[in-house]
Amino acid sequence: MKEKVIEKVKELLDAGKIQGFLGLREQNGHVQPHLFTSAEDLSGLSLGDRKKSGDARYPLAKVLLQLAKSFPDATFGLLVRGCDERGLIELIKWNQLAKDRVVPVGIACPAELAEACACRKPYPEDLVAGEKTEGVPQSADVAKIEILSAQDRFKYWMSQFDKCVKCYGCRNICPMCFCNECSLEESELIQKAVLPTENPIFHLTRAVHMVGRCIDCGLCEEACPADIPLRTLYKKVAELIADETGYRPGEDADEKCPFNVYGVA
Repeated sequence: MKEKVIEKVKELLDAGKIQGFLGLREQNGHVQPHLFTSAEDLSGLSLGDRKKSGDARYPLAKVLLQLAKSFPDATFGLLVRGCDERGLIELIKWNQLAKDRVVPVGIACPAELAEACACRKPYPEDLVAGEKTEGVPQSADVAKIEILSAQDRFKYWMSQFDKCVKCYGCRNICPMCFCNECSLEESELIQKAVLPTENPIFHLTRAVHMVGRCIDCGLCEEACPADIPLRTLYKKVAELIADETGYRPGEDADEKCPFNVYGVA
């Protein structure tokens, strides 16, 4: 797949359609975000596949937000998987990125990665490399918790939230956290430097804030040092919203999120 991505990016750079390509690079034993500005640099391109597919992922769209602010007149290419494309679509809807300043270069996730993530759509529409695989319509982790009684579900989530060290890793890595002022830092709502954290306020506040935004990339759970099953929580929230409104973030570029449209009953 990497060869096809390199070929596409070279084409975009040579034609002057992009001024740089934001992807991943493996250097000194580490995979990290990198802005490729010349075809010669692309030999170091990584797709984030080391010991297994997708085991080195980053919120590249969030990095792109900073680049776009620094270089508002530049057009950038962006390496995207299915979840990354969903994030890109939502950031454009929320007026965080200009559609004509981003060129997605998509790669498909293999079936094993799609299964591990319980991803509904493990490939982007702008597919350059890889084969489309079937999505996973329902998360087994959500199903396991749903069969519990209300009391047992409450005990389960409280025990998970009590592990939180309030590192803000989930907030910091989330590609959909772009607010200038974060409600999780409002001292009247959540006290700082207090352990244990005020549970369940911290995580429930964030879960509510991600309504209509979460793209199900799973980076929050990967970043959590306490192994809190955050993805399971947000998947359930997404299912509730989809049942009520029919809306799933990032699935339709032309559909407005019902929570940022004024006048919706």
